[in-house]
Amino acid sequence: QVQLVESGGGLVQAGGSLRLSCAASGIIFSAYAMNWYRQAPGKQRELVAIISSGGTTNYAESVKGRFTISRDNAKNTVYLQMNYLKPEDTAVYYCYASTLSGYWGQGTQVTVSS
Repeated sequence: QVQLVESGGGLVQAGGSLRLSCAASGIIFSAYAMNWYRQAPGKQRELVAIISSGGTTNYAESVKGRFTISRDNAKNTVYLQMNYLKPEDTAVYYCYASTLSGYWGQGTQVTVSS
């Protein structure tokens, strides 16, 4: 059974930082790209960052220079370090595993107050 469990969300003031974690089980974690998406109220889910199995990263323009995605294959965990947070970063953040079937985590709420 595949599970992706996010943690690390919360309430933070603008300019602050949070680190999200996504622990995966039931997949060969090191073989797949991992992604972070987010969905704000009333908006479509959008890709925030992706890290390939080899460690190559890409980011949405809106978070470049502020967010960093990384992975620890020994811990089957992907991280999203979020710095200089803005109110517009407020959303539910989801982890997604790019396996053939694709798997989502349950999401973790990030709220940035102004």
